[in-house]
Amino acid sequence: MHYDLVDLRLFVSIVAEGSITAGARLMHLSLPSASARVRALEHTAGVALLVRGRRGVRPTPAGTALDRHAREVLTRAAGLEGAVASYRRSPAAPVILLAGSSAIHRLVPRALISFLREHPDLDVSAAEHRTPEIVRMLADGEADLGIVLDEEAYGSGLDLEPLGDDSLVVIGQVGGVLAGRTALTYREVAEHPLVGLHAESALQRWIETSLGANAPVARFRTLVVNLNTVLALAAAGVGLAVVPRLALDPDAQLEIRPLDEPWSRRHLSLCWGSTVRSSPAATAALADHVRLAASPMRAPSGHIVTP
Repeated sequence: MHYDLVDLRLFVSIVAEGSITAGARLMHLSLPSASARVRALEHTAGVALLVRGRRGVRPTPAGTALDRHAREVLTRAAGLEGAVASYRRSPAAPVILLAGSSAIHRLVPRALISFLREHPDLDVSAAEHRTPEIVRMLADGEADLGIVLDEEAYGSGLDLEPLGDDSLVVIGQVGGVLAGRTALTYREVAEHPLVGLHAESALQRWIETSLGANAPVARFRTLVVNLNTVLALAAAGVGLAVVPRLALDPDAQLEIRPLDEPWSRRHLSLCWGSTVRSSPAATAALADHVRLAASPMRAPSGHIVTP
Protein backbone atom coordinates (compact mmCIF):
# COMPACT_ATOMS: atom_id res chain seq x y z
CA MET A 1 0.00 0.00 0.00
CA HIS A 2 1.34 3.43 -0.97
CA TYR A 3 0.50 6.55 1.06
CA ASP A 4 1.39 10.05 -0.11
CA LEU A 5 3.21 12.16 2.52
CA VAL A 6 0.84 15.09 1.90
CA ASP A 7 -2.13 12.83 2.57
CA LEU A 8 -0.51 11.54 5.76
CA ARG A 9 0.18 15.10 6.97
CA LEU A 10 -3.41 16.03 6.21
CA PHE A 11 -4.77 13.02 8.09
CA VAL A 12 -2.58 13.72 11.14
CA SER A 13 -3.74 17.37 11.09
CA ILE A 14 -7.42 16.35 10.86
CA VAL A 15 -7.11 13.94 13.81
CA ALA A 16 -5.23 16.55 15.87
CA GLU A 17 -7.84 19.25 15.11
CA GLY A 18 -10.89 16.96 15.22
CA SER A 19 -12.17 18.55 12.05
CA ILE A 20 -11.62 18.07 8.32
CA THR A 21 -12.16 21.81 7.82
CA ALA A 22 -9.51 22.75 10.37
CA GLY A 23 -7.08 20.13 9.02
CA ALA A 24 -7.58 21.44 5.49
CA ARG A 25 -6.87 24.99 6.72
CA LEU A 26 -3.55 23.90 8.32
CA MET A 27 -2.51 22.26 5.05
CA HIS A 28 -3.67 25.22 2.94
CA LEU A 29 -6.15 23.00 1.07
CA SER A 30 -9.75 23.65 0.12
CA LEU A 31 -12.36 21.64 2.03
CA PRO A 32 -13.48 19.71 -1.12
CA SER A 33 -9.85 18.81 -1.91
CA ALA A 34 -9.17 17.68 1.67
CA SER A 35 -12.38 15.60 1.76
CA ALA A 36 -11.42 13.93 -1.53
CA ARG A 37 -7.97 13.07 -0.17
CA VAL A 38 -9.49 11.50 2.96
CA ARG A 39 -11.85 9.39 0.86
CA ALA A 40 -8.89 8.27 -1.26
CA LEU A 41 -7.01 7.30 1.92
CA GLU A 42 -9.96 5.23 3.11
CA HIS A 43 -10.26 3.59 -0.31
CA THR A 44 -6.54 2.68 -0.23
CA ALA A 45 -6.82 1.35 3.33
CA GLY A 46 -10.03 -0.54 2.51
CA VAL A 47 -11.60 0.54 5.81
CA ALA A 48 -13.20 3.64 7.36
CA LEU A 49 -10.64 5.84 9.08
CA LEU A 50 -12.88 8.60 10.51
CA VAL A 51 -16.22 8.69 12.28
CA ARG A 52 -18.00 11.81 11.04
CA GLY A 53 -20.35 13.70 13.32
CA ARG A 54 -22.05 17.07 13.60
CA ARG A 55 -19.30 18.36 15.91
CA GLY A 56 -16.39 17.11 13.86
CA VAL A 57 -14.61 13.82 13.31
CA ARG A 58 -12.78 11.25 15.40
CA PRO A 59 -10.57 8.37 14.24
CA THR A 60 -11.82 4.81 14.08
CA PRO A 61 -9.52 2.12 15.57
CA ALA A 62 -7.96 1.76 12.12
CA GLY A 63 -7.67 5.55 11.91
CA THR A 64 -5.94 5.67 15.30
CA ALA A 65 -3.41 3.08 14.08
CA LEU A 66 -2.85 5.04 10.85
CA ASP A 67 -2.40 8.28 12.80
CA ARG A 68 0.26 6.69 15.03
CA HIS A 69 2.18 5.16 12.14
CA ALA A 70 1.80 8.29 9.99
CA ARG A 71 3.47 10.37 12.71
CA GLU A 72 6.39 7.92 12.78
CA VAL A 73 6.73 8.04 8.98
CA LEU A 74 6.64 11.85 8.94
CA THR A 75 9.27 12.03 11.70
CA ARG A 76 11.57 9.69 9.76
CA ALA A 77 10.99 11.69 6.56
CA ALA A 78 11.96 14.90 8.35
CA GLY A 79 15.11 13.23 9.67
CA LEU A 80 16.00 12.01 6.18
CA GLU A 81 15.59 15.50 4.77
CA GLY A 82 17.84 16.93 7.49
CA ALA A 83 20.52 14.30 6.87
CA VAL A 84 20.57 14.95 3.13
CA ALA A 85 20.52 18.73 3.59
CA SER A 86 23.70 18.57 5.69
CA TYR A 87 25.58 17.27 2.62
CA ARG A 88 24.39 19.89 0.17
CA ARG A 89 27.14 22.02 -1.27
CA SER A 90 27.39 25.57 -0.06
CA PRO A 91 26.49 27.98 -2.87
CA ALA A 92 29.60 30.04 -2.08
CA ALA A 93 33.18 28.96 -2.75
CA PRO A 94 34.93 27.85 0.45
CA VAL A 95 37.15 30.37 2.18
CA ILE A 96 40.77 29.17 1.89
CA LEU A 97 42.82 29.61 5.07
CA LEU A 98 46.54 28.75 5.16
CA ALA A 99 48.77 28.51 8.24
CA GLY A 100 52.02 27.07 9.56
CA SER A 101 52.52 24.18 11.97
CA SER A 102 51.80 25.92 15.27
CA ALA A 103 48.67 27.78 14.10
CA ILE A 104 47.27 24.65 12.41
CA HIS A 105 47.75 22.77 15.68
CA ARG A 106 45.77 24.99 18.06
CA LEU A 107 44.73 28.41 16.71
CA VAL A 108 43.05 27.27 13.48
CA PRO A 109 40.90 24.54 15.11
CA ARG A 110 39.61 27.03 17.69
CA ALA A 111 38.70 29.52 14.95
CA LEU A 112 37.06 26.88 12.74
CA ILE A 113 34.89 25.47 15.53
CA SER A 114 33.32 28.84 16.32
CA PHE A 115 33.10 29.99 12.68
CA LEU A 116 31.53 26.83 11.26
CA ARG A 117 29.02 26.62 14.10
CA GLU A 118 27.97 30.24 13.59
CA HIS A 119 27.89 30.02 9.77
CA PRO A 120 26.38 26.64 8.76
CA ASP A 121 26.08 27.74 5.11
CA LEU A 122 29.77 28.61 4.71
CA ASP A 123 32.68 26.24 4.13
CA VAL A 124 36.41 26.57 4.84
CA SER A 125 39.43 24.83 3.32
CA ALA A 126 42.40 24.93 5.74
CA ALA A 127 45.89 23.71 4.88
CA GLU A 128 49.42 23.83 6.30
CA HIS A 129 52.15 25.66 4.39
CA ARG A 130 55.33 27.58 5.18
CA THR A 131 55.05 31.39 5.26
CA PRO A 132 56.84 32.00 1.90
CA GLU A 133 54.39 29.66 0.18
CA ILE A 134 51.41 31.24 1.96
CA VAL A 135 52.53 34.72 0.88
CA ARG A 136 52.92 33.57 -2.72
CA MET A 137 49.47 31.93 -2.78
CA LEU A 138 47.83 34.99 -1.23
CA ALA A 139 49.55 37.29 -3.72
CA ASP A 140 48.48 35.07 -6.64
CA GLY A 141 44.85 34.98 -5.51
CA GLU A 142 44.94 31.27 -4.61
CA ALA A 143 43.90 31.82 -0.97
CA ASP A 144 41.89 34.28 1.09
CA LEU A 145 43.61 34.40 4.48
CA GLY A 146 46.91 33.25 5.90
CA ILE A 147 48.43 33.02 9.36
CA VAL A 148 52.09 33.84 8.77
CA LEU A 149 55.36 34.61 10.50
CA ASP A 150 56.03 38.36 10.51
CA GLU A 151 59.73 37.80 9.94
CA GLU A 152 59.11 36.06 6.61
CA ALA A 153 56.04 38.01 5.41
CA TYR A 154 57.38 41.51 6.08
CA GLY A 155 57.83 43.47 2.86
CA SER A 156 55.46 41.25 0.87
CA GLY A 157 53.11 44.15 0.17
CA LEU A 158 50.17 42.24 1.67
CA ASP A 159 48.11 43.54 4.58
CA LEU A 160 49.36 42.16 7.90
CA GLU A 161 47.62 42.24 11.28
CA PRO A 162 49.49 41.11 14.44
CA LEU A 163 48.03 38.07 16.22
CA GLY A 164 50.56 37.20 18.94
CA ASP A 165 53.90 35.78 20.04
CA ASP A 166 54.93 32.46 18.52
CA SER A 167 58.48 32.15 19.87
CA LEU A 168 60.08 28.72 20.07
CA VAL A 169 60.61 27.00 23.40
CA VAL A 170 62.20 23.78 24.59
CA ILE A 171 59.93 21.25 26.30
CA GLY A 172 60.55 18.07 28.21
CA GLN A 173 59.21 15.80 30.93
CA VAL A 174 58.40 17.41 34.28
CA GLY A 175 61.35 16.80 36.59
CA GLY A 176 63.52 15.62 33.66
CA VAL A 177 66.72 17.02 32.18
CA LEU A 178 65.27 20.55 31.93
CA ALA A 179 64.61 20.80 35.66
CA GLY A 180 66.79 23.50 37.17
CA ARG A 181 67.80 24.87 33.73
CA THR A 182 67.03 28.31 32.36
CA ALA A 183 67.18 29.20 28.65
CA LEU A 184 69.05 26.81 26.35
CA THR A 185 70.76 27.28 23.02
CA TYR A 186 69.93 24.83 20.27
CA ARG A 187 73.43 23.36 20.57
CA GLU A 188 72.71 22.59 24.25
CA VAL A 189 69.34 21.09 23.33
CA ALA A 190 70.98 18.89 20.68
CA GLU A 191 73.13 17.26 23.36
CA HIS A 192 70.02 15.30 24.35
CA PRO A 193 67.78 12.92 22.37
CA LEU A 194 65.02 14.81 20.56
CA VAL A 195 61.56 14.25 19.10
CA GLY A 196 60.17 16.43 16.34
CA LEU A 197 57.98 16.89 13.29
CA HIS A 198 58.77 15.27 9.95
CA ALA A 199 61.30 17.01 7.73
CA GLU A 200 58.70 18.52 5.35
CA SER A 201 56.69 20.25 8.09
CA ALA A 202 56.70 24.04 8.17
CA LEU A 203 58.20 24.10 11.67
CA GLN A 204 61.04 21.65 10.98
CA ARG A 205 62.00 23.44 7.78
CA TRP A 206 62.04 26.77 9.65
CA ILE A 207 64.39 25.34 12.28
CA GLU A 208 66.72 23.73 9.74
CA THR A 209 66.82 26.88 7.59
CA SER A 210 67.54 29.04 10.64
CA LEU A 211 70.34 26.76 11.85
CA GLY A 212 72.13 26.88 8.49
CA ALA A 213 75.16 24.84 7.48
CA ASN A 214 76.75 24.82 10.95
CA ALA A 215 73.84 23.08 12.65
CA PRO A 216 74.82 20.66 15.43
CA VAL A 217 74.16 17.02 14.72
CA ALA A 218 71.09 16.00 16.72
CA ARG A 219 69.70 12.55 17.40
CA PHE A 220 65.99 12.46 16.68
CA ARG A 221 64.45 9.39 18.24
CA THR A 222 61.42 9.84 16.00
CA LEU A 223 59.89 12.33 13.55
CA VAL A 224 56.09 12.42 13.52
CA VAL A 225 53.32 14.13 11.56
CA ASN A 226 51.62 16.33 14.18
CA LEU A 227 52.40 18.43 17.21
CA ASN A 228 50.02 16.50 19.46
CA THR A 229 52.28 13.47 19.15
CA VAL A 230 55.42 15.56 19.71
CA LEU A 231 53.95 17.03 22.90
CA ALA A 232 52.89 13.61 24.19
CA LEU A 233 56.32 12.10 23.51
CA ALA A 234 58.13 14.99 25.21
CA ALA A 235 55.81 14.84 28.23
CA ALA A 236 56.51 11.10 28.53
CA GLY A 237 60.26 11.70 28.62
CA VAL A 238 61.05 10.15 25.23
CA GLY A 239 63.07 13.22 24.23
CA LEU A 240 63.23 17.01 24.29
CA ALA A 241 61.39 19.00 21.62
CA VAL A 242 61.54 22.49 20.17
CA VAL A 243 58.01 23.77 19.59
CA PRO A 244 56.16 27.10 19.24
CA ARG A 245 54.93 28.49 22.55
CA LEU A 246 51.53 29.21 20.95
CA ALA A 247 51.00 25.49 20.35
CA LEU A 248 51.12 24.64 24.07
CA ASP A 249 48.04 24.30 26.24
CA PRO A 250 48.03 26.67 29.25
CA ASP A 251 47.78 23.67 31.56
CA ALA A 252 50.47 21.61 29.82
CA GLN A 253 52.30 19.27 32.21
CA LEU A 254 55.75 19.99 30.83
CA GLU A 255 59.03 21.61 31.67
CA ILE A 256 59.16 24.64 29.35
CA ARG A 257 62.28 26.75 28.74
CA PRO A 258 62.99 29.57 26.29
CA LEU A 259 65.16 28.69 23.31
CA ASP A 260 68.09 31.13 23.44
CA GLU A 261 68.53 31.82 19.73
CA PRO A 262 67.90 35.06 17.78
CA TRP A 263 65.75 33.18 15.27
CA SER A 264 63.58 31.61 17.98
CA ARG A 265 61.70 34.88 18.58
CA ARG A 266 58.77 34.84 16.20
CA HIS A 267 55.43 36.61 15.84
CA LEU A 268 52.29 35.57 14.00
CA SER A 269 50.17 37.85 11.83
CA LEU A 270 46.92 37.50 9.94
CA CYS A 271 47.60 38.11 6.25
CA TRP A 272 45.00 39.01 3.62
CA GLY A 273 44.97 37.97 -0.03
CA SER A 274 45.63 40.60 -2.70
CA THR A 275 42.42 39.80 -4.62
CA VAL A 276 38.88 38.88 -3.67
CA ARG A 277 38.72 35.11 -4.31
CA SER A 278 35.80 34.05 -2.12
CA SER A 279 32.98 36.03 -0.52
CA PRO A 280 34.41 39.21 1.10
CA ALA A 281 31.83 38.92 3.89
CA ALA A 282 32.73 35.28 4.56
CA THR A 283 36.46 36.07 4.56
CA ALA A 284 35.94 38.98 6.97
CA ALA A 285 33.82 36.79 9.25
CA LEU A 286 36.50 34.08 9.35
CA ALA A 287 39.13 36.73 10.12
CA ASP A 288 37.02 37.83 13.10
CA HIS A 289 36.99 34.27 14.43
CA VAL A 290 40.76 33.94 13.98
CA ARG A 291 41.22 37.12 16.05
CA LEU A 292 38.86 35.83 18.73
CA ALA A 293 40.64 32.49 18.83
CA ALA A 294 44.03 34.18 19.19
CA SER A 295 43.04 36.66 21.90
CA PRO A 296 42.68 34.28 24.90
CA MET A 297 45.69 32.14 24.01
CA ARG A 298 48.37 32.79 26.60
CA ALA A 299 51.69 31.32 27.52
CA PRO A 300 51.43 28.01 29.44
CA SER A 301 51.58 28.62 33.16
CA GLY A 302 53.28 25.48 34.51
CA HIS A 303 56.99 24.82 34.97
CA ILE A 304 58.30 27.79 32.97
CA VAL A 305 61.71 29.20 33.84
CA THR A 306 62.81 32.43 32.18
CA PRO A 307 66.39 33.63 31.96
